[in-house]
Amino acid sequence: MIKAKVQGFPAIDGGGVHLIRVLSNNTYKDFNPFLMLDSFDTDNYDDYKEGFPMHPHRGIETLTYISKGKVSHEDSMGNKKTVADGGIQWMTTGSGIMHSEKFDDVPRLLGLQLWLNMPAKEKMDEPKYLEIKPENAEDFVGDGFKLKVMAGTYKDKKGADAPHNPLDYYVVKIDSGKEITIDSKKGYTNIIFTLIGDVEVDGEKVNEKTAASLSGEKFVIKALNEDVELVWFASPPLDEPMEWYGPIVMNTREELYKAFQELRNGTFIKEKLKED
Repeated sequence: MIKAKVQGFPAIDGGGVHLIRVLSNNTYKDFNPFLMLDSFDTDNYDDYKEGFPMHPHRGIETLTYISKGKVSHEDSMGNKKTVADGGIQWMTTGSGIMHSEKFDDVPRLLGLQLWLNMPAKEKMDEPKYLEIKPENAEDFVGDGFKLKVMAGTYKDKKGADAPHNPLDYYVVKIDSGKEITIDSKKGYTNIIFTLIGDVEVDGEKVNEKTAASLSGEKFVIKALNEDVELVWFASPPLDEPMEWYGPIVMNTREELYKAFQELRNGTFIKEKLKED
């Protein structure tokens, strides 16, 4: 069954990027350990041409999925990478990272960015960067649907290994009028996000650009009046306190204050670019 639904709404962030904000700090209770979810869907380059200039993060993992378009990432660890249609950029911010994201001018920019909280004992681990290409992800194909395992496992299919919290991340495409049944894993928070199209989950409608938290052992997801693309992500919740302000997510108010103090005095970055 559906435990909670959050419909996205228009917002502006970064250098003036027009996006659809779905999850935020007031939805964490029902979506733990998932923090923020923003979606991009526009054919107007002016909506995103300024991208997200260099900015800090600590204590989270960000996963940027590009269904259509191209995004380039650059960070303080020296990573300079670009992913296009069907790819994911997975950044573990850990002890602290500075990064920027820029988007190419394309006919349609479609995708999302998800924030995943990190366990307290691992928040100050070394930052990491992972790129998942669609050709490296295994597909599970059924009658009228295809499920691509970007991370974790689905039946006998396997995707990338999560560096911290266990994570299943699937991109699911369902033909109009068809359905898929997905089993949940015990102890996981199960979320779907309808990137394109409306669906029914066990008979309850979920509109496009909506995140739904699901409760149960298996879920029947049916595409309604058009072909659907949705993203499934699932991970065990963190039974820990959380303090979140802007791009920093820690476990105590003191840790949060310290992070911003370090930003001010220039000691925020713990892991420098490694020279050859």
